[in-house]
Amino acid sequence: MPLMRRMARTAVVAGTATAVAGGVSRRQSQRFQEKDAQAQADAAPAAPAPEAAAAPQTDMVTQLKELAELKDQGILTEEEFAAQKAKLLAA
Repeated sequence: MPLMRRMARTAVVAGTATAVAGGVSRRQSQRFQEKDAQAQADAAPAAPAPEAAAAPQTDMVTQLKELAELKDQGILTEEEFAAQKAKLLAA
């Protein structure tokens, strides 16, 4: 009988240790998830400032220069150049 008792006691101790370790692991996992969610929430509002405002003007200048080159090369007539230039400036 002592062998059966010892085996039963070992099983109970092992089961208790597993249950306790599982509880600790779950609590730690919840804490890590909460901290991770908080860190993501803190980082989300920090959006970069929009810097694309300068790009359209530069792009327009480039397009106007290209139109002028096409006109100078004789590819565009004066009327075509004026029409394309008006479209660019209206945009």
